[in-house]
Amino acid sequence: MQDAHEIVNPDLIRLSSIIFSAEDAIISRNIEGLIDSWNPAAERIFGFTSAEALGRHISMIIPPRQQEREEQLANRVLNGERVGHFSASRLTKGGRKINVSVNLSPVRNKDGSITGLAMIARDISSWQKQAEEKQAMLAAIVNSADDAIISKNLNGFITSWNPGAQAIFGYTEEEVIGKHITILIPPEKRQEEDYIISCITKGRKVEHFQTTRITKYGKEIKVSLTVSPIKNRQGQVIGASKIARDITEQVAIQAQLEQQTEKLKELNRAKDEFIGMASHELKTPLTSIKAYVQLLERQLKGEAQTALSITKTIRHVNKLSGLISDLLDVSRIEAGKLQLDFISFPLGAFLLEVIDSVQHTTVTHVIECKCDIGELNVYADRQRIEQVLTNLLTNAAKYSPKADKIVVEAVRTGNDLIISVRDYGIGIPQAELDNVFSRFYRVKELHPSFSGLGIGLFISQEIIQRHHGRIWVESQEGSGSTFYFSIPAFKRKEE
Repeated sequence: MQDAHEIVNPDLIRLSSIIFSAEDAIISRNIEGLIDSWNPAAERIFGFTSAEALGRHISMIIPPRQQEREEQLANRVLNGERVGHFSASRLTKGGRKINVSVNLSPVRNKDGSITGLAMIARDISSWQKQAEEKQAMLAAIVNSADDAIISKNLNGFITSWNPGAQAIFGYTEEEVIGKHITILIPPEKRQEEDYIISCITKGRKVEHFQTTRITKYGKEIKVSLTVSPIKNRQGQVIGASKIARDITEQVAIQAQLEQQTEKLKELNRAKDEFIGMASHELKTPLTSIKAYVQLLERQLKGEAQTALSITKTIRHVNKLSGLISDLLDVSRIEAGKLQLDFISFPLGAFLLEVIDSVQHTTVTHVIECKCDIGELNVYADRQRIEQVLTNLLTNAAKYSPKADKIVVEAVRTGNDLIISVRDYGIGIPQAELDNVFSRFYRVKELHPSFSGLGIGLFISQEIIQRHHGRIWVESQEGSGSTFYFSIPAFKRKEE
C-alpha cells in the first residue's frame, strides 16, 4: 500500500502553492453562494480570516445595492460563461468600501458539471486614488491654461470647453457645449474641418496648423491649432482634442518684420546702386585729372620741386582711384555682376611682375620671392589675381611699419597652387581672425594712422572663391601675419 503523500497529484500541490502565495484574493463559492475557499490574500484585503469566511454567504462582502447585479453575473457564470475584469465595490470586515477589479469563472467537477464559481479580486483603491489625483491635476492644468483646450466628437460637436477657450473666443461653456465646432470657423475655411476630421479618424495628429478662426463677436483671429485623436479603452477613435493658441499678435509682428526686412533689402539695393553710380561718376574725372598731371610731369622734368609735387599728386590720385575701384567692385559683387576673364598664363613671370610693380611703390620694405614652381601655367583671371596679390602686399607693408621685409612664397600641392604673403608686423588678435574678410570690417583698436575702408580682403575673398579656391590667414598679435590663397594649377601641355 502506497504512502498517502506519494499519491497526491504534484500539479495540485503546485496550484495550491500559487493560490496561497497570490497577491490577489482568490475565493470560491458553491452554487448556493456559500464560501468554500479563502486564500491569505483574501484575508489581507477583506479582513476576514479563513475561519470567519468559510461557510458564510458571499454577500457578506458585497454592498446591498450591488447584490442584485452580482447575482445576475453569478447566474451567467453558473451557466458556463466567464465574466472578466469588471470594477465593483466590496466590503471589508469593518464595513469599509473598497474598489476591486473582479474576474469570475465557473468551477467544474471531474465530470465537467458546474459546482460553483471562483472569484479573483484585486484591490484597486490606491490605483483609483492615483488616477483620480492625476485626473484632478490634468483638470487643473486644462483650467489654468492660457490656450483654448476643446474636445469634440467625430461629428464635430463640442464636448468640453476650458476657461482659456472662453478668453480667446468669448463664448462661455454653457453657450457652446453641444454646438457644432463650425461656430468658430469662417465660412471660407469650413473645408479645413473635413481635413482635420479625416486625419483624426485615421488616428493621425494635426500639429501647428495655422489658420483663421472667428470669435463670438465676429472678429477674425489667427490661431495655431494642434488636434489629437481621443481613443477609448479599446483603442477606437471617438473624438478629438484641440489646442488653439491665439497668434494674431505674433503674425502681425512677423508681417511687420518681413515688411521691414524687405525695406532694408530695398535700401541696401539702392545703396549698392548709388555706390556703383558714384564710383563710376568719380572715376571719369579722376582719370582725366591723372592724365593731365602725368602730362605736366613730363613737361616739368627739369624743375625738381614742381616734379616732386606732381609725383606726390599722382600717388594720391592712384590711391583715390584704387579706393573708387574697390567700391565699384563691392557694388558689382553685391549685384552679382563681378565678371572674370579666364586665360592661361605663366605664374612665375606673373609673380615677379606684380612684386616688381609693388616694390616701386615702397622704399621701406624689401619683397622677397620664394617661388620654386618651374614653368607652371595657371588658368585664371590675370587682372583679378593681380588685384588680390597687390592688396595682400600693400597691406603687408602698411601693417608692418617697423619691419623691412615681406616674403612671398608659391608652392604646388596636388592640383592646387598656394601663394602666401608674410609680414613681420603688428599681427591680428585671435578673436578678430574670423572677421577680417567681412565687408567694411576693420580690426578694432587700430591706430588712426592705419587708414582704409575694410573692403580689400572682402573683394579678394570673393575673387578667390569665384576661382574655386580659398583664402585664409594665420597670425599672432605682435609677430606678424601670413595670408594664403589657393587656386587650381595647370601645367603646360608640353610638360
